[in-house]
Amino acid sequence: MKSAKMKSLFGDAIKRTRKDLRMSQEDLADRAGLHRTYVSEVERGKRNVSIENIQKLAEGLDLSISNLFASAGNGSARGKLVEILLIEDNPDDRALTLRALRKAKVTNVLHVVNDGGEALSFLFKTDTERRASGHPLPGVILLDLNLPKVHGIEVLRRIKADTRTKNIPVIVLTSSSLDRDIATCRQLGVESYLIKPVEFENLREVTLRMAFGWGLTQLGQSADSSSPPQELGGHRKHQP
Repeated sequence: MKSAKMKSLFGDAIKRTRKDLRMSQEDLADRAGLHRTYVSEVERGKRNVSIENIQKLAEGLDLSISNLFASAGNGSARGKLVEILLIEDNPDDRALTLRALRKAKVTNVLHVVNDGGEALSFLFKTDTERRASGHPLPGVILLDLNLPKVHGIEVLRRIKADTRTKNIPVIVLTSSSLDRDIATCRQLGVESYLIKPVEFENLREVTLRMAFGWGLTQLGQSADSSSPPQELGGHRKHQP
């Protein structure tokens, strides 16, 4: 999506949400700690909004970032939040990632699997199995590389080799930016990587890229992120 279109969609979402809340530009500016002229320019799609200020505007509207972007549609249309798949075997790293997602106010449904075999089973269900489960393919995948049963690199290869999954953005979780596997991941088409342990500060930028550039929402559908966490077969479903 072109930058001008992205700015316009974001500005429309801010303006529509503010009006729904019966909030003036002055009120929003005060709550977000920004100048009213800045808010006005954002709403008109005339500003390149920084990561920090996107966060401030979302907090000023009392919204999560993902729900703010979910409102970026035509007219009063709302977007459906896509589901996220976290593939992580280490329970400590898994807990830290979930905490960082909560702090970043990501409210998308999150599925968690513990190894590469479970990940492949989750991703490559038959159409019948997927309809029966009631869950679509994830919109974003967070992938640890050092997985038991099937290594993360092989999982990534399978994802990028299959027409059903090759366009799903994949974010690799790694213990070092010097990990030689990162070069292989880039060749295979990974979108980005995060250094573990995942914390709010190193997650924030990639979270906003997920929302703004990769689409943590599907426009033109009704949003519903109210389902409580529950156990689903061999994997867990969380609301961060």
